[in-house]
Amino acid sequence: MEGVIDAVTRELLSADEGLDWAVTEFVRVIDARLPARVFHRHCPELLQPEVATPSGVPVHLQLLGSDPVALAANAHQAVSLGAIGLDLNFGCPAKTVNRHDGGASLLRDPERVHRAVEAVSQAVGQRVPVTAKLRLGFSDRRLALACALAAEAGGARHLVVHARTRDEGYRPPAHWEWIARIRHRLTIPVIANGDIWTLEDYWKARSLSGCGDVMLGRGMLADPWLARRIRLWQRTGQYLPETPWSARVAILAAYAERQRHTLPEKVVVSLLKQWLNQMRGRDAQAARRFATLRRETRLDPFIVGLSDGASHCVDTRFSSTGTISA
Repeated sequence: MEGVIDAVTRELLSADEGLDWAVTEFVRVIDARLPARVFHRHCPELLQPEVATPSGVPVHLQLLGSDPVALAANAHQAVSLGAIGLDLNFGCPAKTVNRHDGGASLLRDPERVHRAVEAVSQAVGQRVPVTAKLRLGFSDRRLALACALAAEAGGARHLVVHARTRDEGYRPPAHWEWIARIRHRLTIPVIANGDIWTLEDYWKARSLSGCGDVMLGRGMLADPWLARRIRLWQRTGQYLPETPWSARVAILAAYAERQRHTLPEKVVVSLLKQWLNQMRGRDAQAARRFATLRRETRLDPFIVGLSDGASHCVDTRFSSTGTISA
């Protein structure tokens, strides 16, 4: 989720209390201890009394790297700055990241996964939990269980498993049943991830994996009400109606209003297009607006193009004039 789940997005998506906790974009660790400003840029919540979104959702810091010594040094730095949880990224499928020996590239050698997790676990001791996110392997699934066991042996408190290999990228289907094979062999909690776009997907992922919890990523961008939808069903058995276009406009407009004061206009428009692109695969209105606005570079016309005909029924929880928390 690099370049997508920044602090403002976390704030907005957690506003309705559907999430238990959130994870930052990864902090890239190479060979040196990073300065405090890098951690604060990725996780400005560290500067607050509680490392949480305004609505109270705890935020864990994610590290990505392969050098155990550098990871340990930066884990120590993060905890000294107030981090309440550290997540290690062994799941990123990006070619650039993998080419530089990060993310899913470590899944080709379970011992490297073990050394990375162990180094961070030993560096922070019992001060904060260390967790990890994995895929089902790099090119195939032969080492999926070995990598998961290696992370557990290194000291991970729980694992999030994306139900595809690195080479499968984000192509459907997600192999949730493979997560069950891992869960049966581990003693720590395993959390299912991958292709959870709807309430029905959530139920299938839980049923096939046997996991009690799931992690949402792109599905939350595509449907900002997804966590709310799941939570309502968990608590009451009721079904939330389809997310209206007005609610999608509201969250995009709130994002624009927050970011326009800190980022260049074209950058904000580009980020909005990126978010709208996630929505368009699951919403016909989003697809039409994306086609109309894909070449627009000015922020105000972009927002007008989104909200035309929808502003009369905006969800006030995502209004830029209300309290925004995520």
